[in-house]
Amino acid sequence: MQHSVLDSWNSISLRTKITGVTVLVLTFGLLVSGFGTMLLFKPVLLNLFDQQVRAVASNPNSINSLLPKSGTSTSTPIAGTGGPASYFAALYDSNGRLTLRNWSQVPAGQRPAIPTTMSLQAGNACSNQPPQWIQSGDGTGSFRMVCTIVQLADKNGNAAVPPSYGTVIIAISTTALDNAMASYLSIFFGFGIIVVVIGAILTRMLVSTTFAPLREVERTAAAIADGDFSQRLGGATPNTEVGRLNRSLNTMLNRIDRAFKDRARTIDQMRRFVGDASHELRTPLVSVRGYAELYRMGALRTPEEVAQAMERIEKEAIRMGLLVEDLLELARLDETKPLDLSPVDLEPLANDAALDTTAGNPERTVRVVVSLPPLTVPEPGPSANPRSPDATAEVPEPARAAAGKRAQPAPVGAMNATGPIAFAGATLARLRARRPRRTDTLSLQTMPLALSDIPIAPMMRPVVLAEENKLRQVLNNLIGNAVRYTAPDSPLEIGVGIDLQRRTAHLDVIDHGEGIPPQIREKIFQRFWRADTSRTRETGGSGLGLAIVSSIVAAHNGTVDVFKTPGGGATFRVSLPLVDSPAAPQRLQ
Repeated sequence: MQHSVLDSWNSISLRTKITGVTVLVLTFGLLVSGFGTMLLFKPVLLNLFDQQVRAVASNPNSINSLLPKSGTSTSTPIAGTGGPASYFAALYDSNGRLTLRNWSQVPAGQRPAIPTTMSLQAGNACSNQPPQWIQSGDGTGSFRMVCTIVQLADKNGNAAVPPSYGTVIIAISTTALDNAMASYLSIFFGFGIIVVVIGAILTRMLVSTTFAPLREVERTAAAIADGDFSQRLGGATPNTEVGRLNRSLNTMLNRIDRAFKDRARTIDQMRRFVGDASHELRTPLVSVRGYAELYRMGALRTPEEVAQAMERIEKEAIRMGLLVEDLLELARLDETKPLDLSPVDLEPLANDAALDTTAGNPERTVRVVVSLPPLTVPEPGPSANPRSPDATAEVPEPARAAAGKRAQPAPVGAMNATGPIAFAGATLARLRARRPRRTDTLSLQTMPLALSDIPIAPMMRPVVLAEENKLRQVLNNLIGNAVRYTAPDSPLEIGVGIDLQRRTAHLDVIDHGEGIPPQIREKIFQRFWRADTSRTRETGGSGLGLAIVSSIVAAHNGTVDVFKTPGGGATFRVSLPLVDSPAAPQRLQ
């Protein structure tokens, strides 16, 4: 039974529920207010009746005006004839007999049902009580009654001697009060029904108008369920509940739409990736299979032919191995495994890469170009150098010149040292070649000048939070790409710098070849993308090197860009957040 009631309630529409609950609450409120007002207002009116009947009972003249005179019917008439607003009066003598009463023309059933006798003791007890209810003779009417003790008069209208007392009952009909309450209830119910009907109509209209956007949401959801993901919600005020719902649903739909597009793009990339990988692996496999079949069929007759076939099989196997290693590297990067992060200075990496490139390509000129901003430090005072006993010591001119040339790049084409090693060697050579001169305050012969005494402005260091082996792999791939697509004698530069505005350090691989056209610069980082669609072995690799570079840099919250080198060629720039940058990846605990 309970489930059936709940099911019936849940099957009702929300508009009907709100309208029904509103009408129910409005009706209940009107009933409570109406009956509450009646219950509180009726005692007020009843108190007015009690005051009136008390006032009449306390005034002997009013009582005389109500009671008829004893005697014939032609005597002084009584006040009133029993109308709805008149008072009923009855007099009992000292013996308790009913002697006089008015309302003689009113039927006995409509007069108050008073006792036929009332002693003075009973009258005295009744007079000490508040006004009481008394019914009519037939029980259809009600009255408010009070009793009072009065002194009786003789036949001449004077006080009787000796004094004689009697009891008077004064009653007033409450028919007017009942009629007033009935009229009030009639008016209240009439207006209450009108208010409830109008309230139901207005509530229905308001709910329908308010829920109109929800119907739009329903229609849009139905369209989306049918496969139309371009549908969006609008038209509602943003500061309303429906408006906020529409905004949230639009945001959700945009994300779902992007998710579907990303999934479709990922599926297309995966299909292209599988196709390209199959194509790249099929070529060496066909070669290996072909040479193996030639050997099995006996087509390789001489030892030179067999050796040549084995050499080709070995090279194709090596090529397949490199391709599989690149694919595994991309798969590991796609898994987004945590990196082993540590502070890494980019300048030593650039120097090592330059030395390795020079060793592998001795015909090329490879330079490391370091451009670092100076640190802002206070000017040294007279005792800034603790090694110097006198602030007037003069630094030889060659040493100053050597210090000023520290940041200049040095070629490493013939395994020349770069950076601090080159600067130290040049400075020592200059100091040995020049004879120190005497001064008035200090002799350089008595205190040799150390390298640490040369005032060199400190530079910012390009330190990033990264995995060093991954950065070396990035440099190797970029340099290998530059070596592959430029002439053997074309120079290469490896740049190291800092962008203070972006709080990043960058590595540049600069070549002077033919350059990269702008229309393909966004495509070269895609997997298996190659400018040469023939995929011949003579024109380069499989197209995974730059894709690996992009994945590694993205894992370090960095960016890789390519632009034209001034004078011709291409420049690949890898930008990584500095250690103190908010964009730097979090160090692993």
